[in-house]
Amino acid sequence: MIEYLPRSKHHSELYLTQFGVENCIPGHFYGPAVREHYLLHYILDGEGVFEVGGRRYHLKKGQGFLICPDIITYYQADALNPWSYCWVGFHGTLAEWLLKQAGLTQASPILHYDRDDMIYQYLESMIESKAYVKAQETRLTGLLYMLLSLLVEYGPAVPPSEKESRAEIYVEKVTDFIEMNYAQKITIEDIAHFIGLNRSYLGSLFKQQMNASIQEYLVRYRINKACEMMENAGLSIGDISRSVGYNDPLLFSKVFKKVKGISPKHYRAEVRFQLQAAEPQGQTRD
Repeated sequence: MIEYLPRSKHHSELYLTQFGVENCIPGHFYGPAVREHYLLHYILDGEGVFEVGGRRYHLKKGQGFLICPDIITYYQADALNPWSYCWVGFHGTLAEWLLKQAGLTQASPILHYDRDDMIYQYLESMIESKAYVKAQETRLTGLLYMLLSLLVEYGPAVPPSEKESRAEIYVEKVTDFIEMNYAQKITIEDIAHFIGLNRSYLGSLFKQQMNASIQEYLVRYRINKACEMMENAGLSIGDISRSVGYNDPLLFSKVFKKVKGISPKHYRAEVRFQLQAAEPQGQTRD
């Protein structure tokens, strides 16, 4: 049984293309062929083979295989003990990254998950989503995220790449945390606690990589965000101040001037002047 879904314009980061469950007849096969999207099969019972890149994998219950876009693959159910499986087809800008977090790549396409039947339960929930008239697409996207989160949580540990040191990973976590929380009242202690490192040690790593302290980076990030908001005439300086984590507009003005060299009021005046100068001038008739 196959459920096909149209590509969504609203979930471009991750979206389902198809999903289903099948009890294969002995020797049932597909390919050699290519797909335009990712296709993840999970074996519920029985066994079979999967071939990709010149390699042949004998797989059984509790295992699965990933088909990557535009890669030739072949798979076949066993003649004596044919497999039954469920599958999800999906794509999107986050798909490759999420799969990599789960330890699934073109070079490492085999899934191992025998903890429970949660994968199948998510597929059942997808099938049952037909009952949702207005929210089916959103519900299916959420279920796909849940399924992939399961694989990420219980998948193999993904070692850092050769180009990515442990220090670089921690620094990226700091910058990501700031990007998501700069508007809140956060401290360096909050960041260190979230990442799970000693504050002094994390600060030392960050400064080595970024040539700035975490506090300096946070302040600059907030002020740069404030500068972006200056173009919005509907926001007052106080609105902008609170939106970037400064409840005290006077403190905000002081910090802004220290970073940019001029006050927020004068900076906004310059922005408005530049925007007006960039506007096309009306043409006159002869």
